[in-house]
Amino acid sequence: MNLARPAPLIAAVLLFSQSAHAGSPEHGRNLAENWCSSCHVVSAGQSPSGRSAPPFTAIAQSSDFSADRLAYLLLDPHPKMAKLGLSRKAIEDIADYIKSLKQ
Repeated sequence: MNLARPAPLIAAVLLFSQSAHAGSPEHGRNLAENWCSSCHVVSAGQSPSGRSAPPFTAIAQSSDFSADRLAYLLLDPHPKMAKLGLSRKAIEDIADYIKSLKQ
């Protein structure tokens, strides 16, 4: 039995599955500007809304920020936050955008 032949196939599957799960910070920024900017400051050029929601830069700097926690929050938002009905991919993209703001 030749075990070397499946190796390229396995490598391709692993590479594809990793890239399929990689978020898009640019898409996340676009989503955040459309869905989140009424309460949060999501990008540098935006003026504060006057609401008490933290800016995305503050969320990114938080020591307990993680994409998993953000996904949980967005899938089951707290009472002050509207249910957005975002897909897991959209949530992943928003999380990657917020991660990109970490300095």
